Amino acid sequence: MNIVLIGFRGTGKSTVGKLLANRLERDFIDSDKYVEDSTGKTIKHIFEGDGEEGFRKIEADVIAKLSRMDNKIIAVGGGAILRKENVRNLKDNGFLVLLEATPEIIHNRIIQDENTTQQRPSLTDKTPLDEIKHLLEQREIPYRNASDYTINTSYVACEDIVNEIIATIEKPSN
Repeated sequence: MNIVLIGFRGTGKSTVGKLLANRLERDFIDSDKYVEDSTGKTIKHIFEGDGEEGFRKIEADVIAKLSRMDNKIIAVGGGAILRKENVRNLKDNGFLVLLEATPEIIHNRIIQDENTTQQRPSLTDKTPLDEIKHLLEQREIPYRNASDYTINTSYVACEDIVNEIIATIEKPSN
C-alpha cells in the first residue's frame, strides 16, 4: 500500500514525504516532478500552453500510473483531489494523509521557496495570500473527503509529523 500525501502547496508534502520514504525505506515520488520529467516542461509552462484543464488531464494520467505502483510514498499536487477519478485511483492502493497549515504559514513557506514561486502558476488574479485563502476554502471539503488522516503542520517539526504518520499506519485495525 502507498502512503499518499495530499494538501495545499507549502504544507510540507515534499519535505515530509522524503523523510518518511527514508525512514520506511521506500521510494518517494512527487507527482508534480513526475509530470515535469515526463513532459519535459515545467508546470507553469504547461499551464501557459494548455491551461489548467490541460495540466489536470496530464496530472490525472500520471496519478493513474502512480496509483498502480506499490509501497511508495507519493506527494500529489494541491489540486489533484479536485478530480474524483484521482481520489478513487489513489485510494485503491493508498492511505491518504492530508497535510494542512494556516494560510499565513503556507504563504511564508511559499515565498521562501524559490522553486515554488518561479515554477508554480498563480491560479487567480488575487494577491498571493488572498489566493491561498480562497483556494483553501474552495478545497476544504474535497481535501477532507479524500483524506484518511489529517495533520496540521503549522507548528510541528517534520520529524514529529513523520513519527505521527508511521504510528498511524502501524496501528492495528479494530
